[in-house]
Amino acid sequence: MPGEGTAGAGVPAATPVASVEEVFREERGRLLAALVRRFGDLDLAEEVTSEAIEAALSHWPVHGVPPQPGAWLMTTARRKAVDRLRRDQVYAARLAILQVEADREGAVPAADAGGDLPDERLQLFFTCAHPALADEDRGALTLRYLAGLSTPEVARAFLVPPATMAKRITRAKRKIREARIPFRVPGADELPERLPGVLQVVYSIFNEGYVASSGPHLQRLDLAEEAIRLARILRRLLPAERGVAGLLGLLLLIHARRDARTGPDGELVLLDEQDRGRWDRPMIEEGCGLVSVALTGGPPCEYGVQAAIAALHDEAADLATTDWPQIVALYDVLLTLAPSPVVALNRAAAIAMRDGPLAGLALLDELADEPLLRGYYPFAVARADLLHRLGRDGEAASAYRQAIELAGTEPERALLRRKLAAAL
Repeated sequence: MPGEGTAGAGVPAATPVASVEEVFREERGRLLAALVRRFGDLDLAEEVTSEAIEAALSHWPVHGVPPQPGAWLMTTARRKAVDRLRRDQVYAARLAILQVEADREGAVPAADAGGDLPDERLQLFFTCAHPALADEDRGALTLRYLAGLSTPEVARAFLVPPATMAKRITRAKRKIREARIPFRVPGADELPERLPGVLQVVYSIFNEGYVASSGPHLQRLDLAEEAIRLARILRRLLPAERGVAGLLGLLLLIHARRDARTGPDGELVLLDEQDRGRWDRPMIEEGCGLVSVALTGGPPCEYGVQAAIAALHDEAADLATTDWPQIVALYDVLLTLAPSPVVALNRAAAIAMRDGPLAGLALLDELADEPLLRGYYPFAVARADLLHRLGRDGEAASAYRQAIELAGTEPERALLRRKLAAAL
């Protein structure tokens, strides 16, 4: 292939594997989005994207990473797609019909008057957040194909078994195909119903970056930074949307602590032990400014309230001087805006800081039968910590053992093993 023939002019064959993986992380979502736009079929785009990456894994270690790896992957993927369509004339005819219908409909202008989209991934985000899809399917599909998360990782983000998530993703793709959902950024009249799904997707991606589903490392900074980048794109496109401002502010205020959350060997450092001098102060200032935007000019929005809670943590000198009464009050508001067992759990933890561990534990006990929390790692940790603070070390040890089984990363398990040893 001519697209492959230029590879020898690129990076030498000794290029570290890490750099190749970095290229794949950067290019995969963009490549997939471009192929969906070109061929109008997510299954085909996914297959040839995977095949192009497999070709790169064979070719690049020998000839080096090409100067324009994205262009190399695109050329390879498009040729594989053309080959596939030549072999399957029925499939090609169906795609041709889809393309004619898309051309007839025409592109809907983006909310940005200049139409200056950095790439086509934002369009794919809105496609995956189409109202024809079930709420739970929108986030799952986007996390799988835009962020490149594995099905088990997506499953953990939504607290469901991997088999359930695999069926959900298949169902979402089938719906896109059968409903012939167009690949485009929606018009202004559609944005109010489409935007919440997109915001949730971006937040889910960030959460996977903040605490990885599994593996040796606590954080996946590439995912967290990708979520922030996408939130910035949304902020530029939709400057009047307070929910977008709130989400971006929330992500910045949490991500500002990234360097202090792990020690020299990658160990997890809890909030009360973090060196707050390592927190990113310019990022905190930007996040606090966005909180003001999000909470001004109308009723409070979910992400704005969450960002305000994060701001109170970031502005405090230490855990003891944190404004816990105000945090509890904000969680009360959040429970009215977005009631969920997870919000109730976080509120209980804040009440434990304000009123003492016994008050917090009583609230956790009320949540113990919530199905969503039974296999939820933070719930087990919160309960174990409060039991330990109350001197009920036998019960704390049992809860720590449960948390160790549920933890996804080795830094989390290592910290919990130390806590367990202290409780024995």
